[in-house]
Amino acid sequence: MIRWILFSVLMIGLLASAVGVVVLRHESRQLFSSLQEAEMERDRISVEWSRLQLEQAWLAEAGRIEREAHDQLNMRRPDQIDILMEAR
Repeated sequence: MIRWILFSVLMIGLLASAVGVVVLRHESRQLFSSLQEAEMERDRISVEWSRLQLEQAWLAEAGRIEREAHDQLNMRRPDQIDILMEAR
């Protein structure tokens, strides 16, 4: 009789352990999938950040700003005699 009880306890423990392994493997696969998605998102954002930095550098270029001011706003550099310097 005690052998059957011991055998039953061991079988229940074995089944519980097997179910635990299956659950943990499933969770591990889900976490790995989430990690891969997060890495892809990080890479996409990194590429976008690099593109935006290049665009910002291009937009801030002094020659480009001066051309845009001249072409679109009809601005010009003042003549040397039109420039006033204030002493502080």
